[in-house]
Amino acid sequence: MLNFNLQVPTRILFGKNKVDELGKEILKYGNRVLLVYGGGSIKRCGLYDRIVQILNEKDIFYAELSGVQPNPRITSVRQGVELCRENRVELVLAVGGGSVIDCAKIIAAGVMYDGEPWDFFQGKARIGKALPVGTVLTLAATGSEMNLTAVISNEDTDEKIGVGGISLYPRFSILDPALTFTVPPHQTAAGTADIISHIFEQYFSPTPGCFVQDRMAEAMLKACIYYGPVAIVEPENYEARANLMWTGTLALNGLLSTGKNTDWGVHQIEHVISAIYDVTHGLGLAILIPAWMRQVLNEHTVVKLAEYARRVWAIHGDDDFAVANLGINKTEDFFRSLGLAASLKEIGVEEGRLEEIADQATADQVPLGSFGQLSRNDVLNILQAAYSA
Repeated sequence: MLNFNLQVPTRILFGKNKVDELGKEILKYGNRVLLVYGGGSIKRCGLYDRIVQILNEKDIFYAELSGVQPNPRITSVRQGVELCRENRVELVLAVGGGSVIDCAKIIAAGVMYDGEPWDFFQGKARIGKALPVGTVLTLAATGSEMNLTAVISNEDTDEKIGVGGISLYPRFSILDPALTFTVPPHQTAAGTADIISHIFEQYFSPTPGCFVQDRMAEAMLKACIYYGPVAIVEPENYEARANLMWTGTLALNGLLSTGKNTDWGVHQIEHVISAIYDVTHGLGLAILIPAWMRQVLNEHTVVKLAEYARRVWAIHGDDDFAVANLGINKTEDFFRSLGLAASLKEIGVEEGRLEEIADQATADQVPLGSFGQLSRNDVLNILQAAYSA
């Protein structure tokens, strides 16, 4: 295990009707808010009206930024920064899933920066101060509600890039599993795949001696495998929604990556795909992961992949390669059982652009990842396998 520092300052308010404490949390930071949300689902389910009522009762001023896209755009960030400055906003409140929260984080940082917010993603500026961010989570997936990162797309350049900074940690996040009851099955499935992918990127590591982190990761994987299908079939099953929501938060708040070199190669590949094709992140990851596992399986990685198969899928056998391959098959079958597409072709990726995607994915890093250490040709092999799966 490597040395590490861990500080996760986000206050979590978890459980039924915790949104009722929203006003009290906001007033710790001011009484002027930018309310950031997506395409209108929070209005259809009644959450918007509930939040507005709370804001009005506490005499909290609010401006609104609606229509944040599933892969949030830098254009929305710019609009939010302008609204914050015009209205002297003191806290940015994200109500939605990871895309809305990521957008809110960069808005909060952008307000405190004199230049163009996309500078953060091009390495021209580092994130320093930011307005406080609060969240009300409506989708279990990204973990953005308790971490310091954000991913934003630029539609003009077909880029999707992540950045991080201590000031991006939300000051508080309200997690009420009941708010996810109305999440459609396909979004629940993609969210479950997203959570699993985050765990994989930290679990599959070349760093030895991380027993505690690995056993926690396996427990979280088992939670997703058990409760993901339940939440799809029984969308108002509180136990399933609660376990998925808390797993999603724990999967990417820094806990699993302590003392490890982590991978993130699959994420880098998927970011290129979703920047070009606007694919749902979890869906793209679910398609790529089995192909990635098969590509990186070798004499150096087989022990870990076989350990995963034995501990998570209860696969028996003495031959590590045989066990590992069965675990990969189980993983692929699970994603398909959630109703997710099995190939890049199914989601509209063009075979003629696979070379371009491989080039972009490895433009800034070769080898890509730490567990599999992918070359540009390795990435192309993964894309080709995922295309025709």
